[in-house]
Amino acid sequence: MSGKNSERAERKVSKRAKAAKIRGIMEQEGTAIETNTQGFNDGRYESVADLEDYEGLKDEARAIKEDAIARLPDLIDDLTAAVEDNGGTVYLAEDAAEANEYIESIVADADADSVAKSKSMTTEELEVNEHLEDASVDVVETDLGEWVLQVAEEAPSHLVAPAIHKSREEITTLFEERFDPDVPLETAEDLTKFAREQLADDIASADVGMTGANFLTADSGTMALVTSEGNARKTVASTDTHVAVAGVEKIVPSVEDLQPFIELIGRSGTGQDITSYVSLLTPPIDAPTFADEEFGDADARDFHLVLIDNGRMAMREDEDLRETLYCIRCSACANSCANFQQVGGHAFGGETYTGGIATGWEAGIGGEEAAEDFNDLCTGCSRCTEACPVKIDIPWVNTVVRDRLNRGADPDAFDHLVSGLTPDPEPAGLDLQKRFFGNFSTVAKLGSAFAPVSNWVAEAPPSRWLAETILGVDRRRDMPKFTRGTLRKWAKGRDSLADPDREVVLLADTYTNYMHVERGKATIRALEALGCEVHVADTSESGRAALSQGMIATAREHAESVADSLEPHVEAGRDVIVVEPSDLAMLRNDYERLLDAETFDRIATNSYEVLEYVYGLIENGADINALADGDGEEIAYHSHCQQRTLGLDAHTEAILDRLGFDLLTSEVECCGMAGSFGFKQQYYDVSMAVGDDLREQFTTPDTEDRTVVASGTSCHDQLTELLERSVTHPVEVIAPAE
Repeated sequence: MSGKNSERAERKVSKRAKAAKIRGIMEQEGTAIETNTQGFNDGRYESVADLEDYEGLKDEARAIKEDAIARLPDLIDDLTAAVEDNGGTVYLAEDAAEANEYIESIVADADADSVAKSKSMTTEELEVNEHLEDASVDVVETDLGEWVLQVAEEAPSHLVAPAIHKSREEITTLFEERFDPDVPLETAEDLTKFAREQLADDIASADVGMTGANFLTADSGTMALVTSEGNARKTVASTDTHVAVAGVEKIVPSVEDLQPFIELIGRSGTGQDITSYVSLLTPPIDAPTFADEEFGDADARDFHLVLIDNGRMAMREDEDLRETLYCIRCSACANSCANFQQVGGHAFGGETYTGGIATGWEAGIGGEEAAEDFNDLCTGCSRCTEACPVKIDIPWVNTVVRDRLNRGADPDAFDHLVSGLTPDPEPAGLDLQKRFFGNFSTVAKLGSAFAPVSNWVAEAPPSRWLAETILGVDRRRDMPKFTRGTLRKWAKGRDSLADPDREVVLLADTYTNYMHVERGKATIRALEALGCEVHVADTSESGRAALSQGMIATAREHAESVADSLEPHVEAGRDVIVVEPSDLAMLRNDYERLLDAETFDRIATNSYEVLEYVYGLIENGADINALADGDGEEIAYHSHCQQRTLGLDAHTEAILDRLGFDLLTSEVECCGMAGSFGFKQQYYDVSMAVGDDLREQFTTPDTEDRTVVASGTSCHDQLTELLERSVTHPVEVIAPAE
């Protein structure tokens, strides 16, 4: 067996071990992580709602970062000149070793025994603390969360709130065991006061102060520090040697460019309109230092800016990883991610970075393999894309890395793949689990052809054992039920409308065509009732299944097949109707990466989700009375993740309301199923834990007797299992009876 195949075989047998690791983290840390991240995420919604033009501000921030990264070499030169003109020193380190050696030399030149540090993910990346401690230098973290973890000898689990996984009770126990305090530590205020007193002497007596930098301005050498505790200011003010450590991506052209980022970073990360401390420093500052009861000489201050490459300039040249450099480390991608809310950064993260953006960072600074253990926790649901203040397409970055891992990180093969020059087949050694789910349309076609026998075979205990052992399909998950007659066959037997107002084409996804056929039939009946003649496309698989497994070549083949099938309909003036929101997201968003620009634009511009289209028809004069009368029927409705990201959930709610249904809408953003994710043995527990919030909401006295409707296949399947009740699609309750 070759080395790569041996590694893949080892990964296959580790699925059970991965499940056990995740389960352990969830049991120990899950409650604190979920409570805190959901609190941050809810705060973000409230805070950004106060902005006059939130989307415009994000566009402005992204444009600044795009420009800065494009001009990065020149901006590095400009920043260097500005800092040196101010009296400071700039050192550009190629990697962690160079950076640490230089920092150690600064500490040695200052004859320093101790360093006080404010929070900095970049120094975590470089392992500065470990390097200095090996050189017999005491390093103290002054951020409360970082200090707690330093005392506990643990790694951060969140970009902004490093100790988010720890409860107040756990911190109390830690402090009592390590410090034996004189007074009881019963409240959060007690803990904070105790920590402040412990740290005060360490900060005042430190020889060197070290900070990161949220932003650096090339025009003046100004650095922006955004903190919640003011500890960064203290480390700078108390020492006469200040070392700032920052990745080169932190540079923006001018001080004026800071404005959108200051508006966005606190709102995006913790839901604060602005963080407690925003410090703009142009070091070396001219304030005197303080020590004991005396002020030091302001002229004696020494400033060093250590700029870090460590893979960033290579990321800048990588078409798909480049976006990662736009990241402002706000943690919105983590807070908005249902999976991260359950497992935190100790599972959903690498050596340094956590959350959705962690894959890009870890792959960029450590190679794709650095992201392998956690990359699949990203399901591509796209909620992080909406949350990101600089609009990074995080799911695409994660998909690209997944594809490279599938291919053994062969850059030549990948270059051909993304250029579209050759439709490279998936690698022969591709994980069987990914190959199975990525080609599920073939499985569905066979399952439908042999139904109902195929359903009986799939559920038989020996089959479930084999599926779990070979494919990692968790035996606790109900298998999908195939139908003998497909939607396409049913539609071919229908008479055309005598005098339609318009014609449309239905792209019936794999589930709608082979399994959830009733929702496809209801879609056709509803559209016909509103005067539309419905054609059904001769293909079903959009490529979503393959893309979610990182099988970009296969996804492109499906996209091209869909384009070939839809083009004649679009040319004939027919709009494209989609039932499954994740497929619409493919057509409107992902196809931009998979098809030529002209084809993508034609398909994206003319594609609609079914309830979105129904809403548009009624707004333009179609008779809503042609649809089913809700007559006060009580409904509990859950919208699909990507439907929310596309901003289409309101259309469904509006139609159900107008038809007279008594509507209660889920406040839970994610059902936890996420396509194949909930079927996978290593992630089944995460999937069900995410879904538990939804189960709780739909089993209250006000919801337990309502008809449950869900707009996505995954949501339908998960809710059916969670509630043990019948679940239907919104189009099925509004369509007239046959």
